[in-house]
Amino acid sequence: MAETAPKKVKGDERETSLATATANGWSLVEGRDAIKKTFMFTDFNEAFGFMSRVALKAETMNHHPEWFNVYNKVEVTLSTHDCQGLSERDFTLAAFMDNLASK
Repeated sequence: MAETAPKKVKGDERETSLATATANGWSLVEGRDAIKKTFMFTDFNEAFGFMSRVALKAETMNHHPEWFNVYNKVEVTLSTHDCQGLSERDFTLAAFMDNLASK
């Protein structure tokens, strides 16, 4: 069975999702329908472990983040290319990352 393409989050759902994300340190990307956040860890091992766990989750969601890593810093941008903007998948993955980083 073919997977249904994600739909752009709009209206009240978008506002609620953005409010939750921004309360957790995410911000809108200027000039693009995307959110971003920088995660800081103790060292490279911790940062890479975070990225590995996120990669496994992202693969099960068929939703892959844009990210950049230098030593203990991981910069993440989330947007759904299939709908050219923010979808429920972005907010779900953002919440997963927030939960993982808080442990």
